[in-house]
Amino acid sequence: MKLRKKKAYSVAIMGATGAVGEEMLGILEQRQFPVSKLVLLASARSVGKKYAYGGREIEVRELKEDSFEGIDIVLASAGGSISKRYAPLAVQAGAIVIDNTSAFRMDPEVPLVVPEINPKDIKKNNGIIANPNCSTIIMLVPLWPLHRANKIKRVIVSTYQAASGAGAKAMQELEDQSRAVLAGQKAAPQVFPHQIAFNLFSHNSAIKDEGYNEEELKMIKETYKIFHTDKIKVTATTVRVPVYRAHSEAIYVEFAKEPDLAEVRRILESAPGVRIVDDREKNYFPMPIEASGKDDVLVGRIRRDPTSPKGLWLFVAGDQLRKGAALNAVQIAEILCGRTVPVRV
Repeated sequence: MKLRKKKAYSVAIMGATGAVGEEMLGILEQRQFPVSKLVLLASARSVGKKYAYGGREIEVRELKEDSFEGIDIVLASAGGSISKRYAPLAVQAGAIVIDNTSAFRMDPEVPLVVPEINPKDIKKNNGIIANPNCSTIIMLVPLWPLHRANKIKRVIVSTYQAASGAGAKAMQELEDQSRAVLAGQKAAPQVFPHQIAFNLFSHNSAIKDEGYNEEELKMIKETYKIFHTDKIKVTATTVRVPVYRAHSEAIYVEFAKEPDLAEVRRILESAPGVRIVDDREKNYFPMPIEASGKDDVLVGRIRRDPTSPKGLWLFVAGDQLRKGAALNAVQIAEILCGRTVPVRV
């Protein structure tokens, strides 16, 4: 499904009051996306809430079946069940939906897109384009240019995922629990199943086959779909950590040929969406606090595996709300509108 070329487009944000929805709103304005009309959609309890955009205030409307008339692009981040219900209605009304939930990611008829990797897949859409899982995006942005130069055979990744991955309420829970514990009180888990303040635990998604949780399986399956290959052996361990925002990952990569560290650095230095932070003398490497609010994935700890000549270790950090979600969706929208190369602002 093609988007008819215009000078400006009518855009709806579905789930506008959530952490990702609010980030989408800010990124649209920051990147000066050509918006002729902006509609903010959420549940009935958020109706009337106002957000500043372009020097004016926009009121949140209730998400309904007829909310998409006259809309060109829908940026959706309201939960999988909501997307399954409303995304087809938006398509019927003539809109293209860029969905940030897991609802359509593994649908063979829906492209799963990271603009730095597979932008051409956008053309294959039937009205819905899926945003990958945040941890998958943060991992694959730096791995793709390396894979193009030297085929990757195996990936072993361990994640350190911030509260932001579970939404605004989870971020607030981390803050509230931290205050409570420091005041000598007990933490009261509500969003997370366990105390998140001063603690870490296995990712809070459901445990599936052979002991893997949903988050780990997403990283495995989505890598295959985005890279258009199932020949890479991928395994993951995902962990929730008491970080407010931005995910980090320790990534072990095994290549077809022995990697040259100078070449690896050269590739990463020129890769879109990547910034090297790798100062061994100062012991200064990617940190979530420095990735927060930034568009690039920070990459460091670039080192060989002394037990395998074809192995390489990386440590990365990326903003889950930006490149891991909202920014990726807006970049897809930009390509739909004719911008072919992801840009930095």
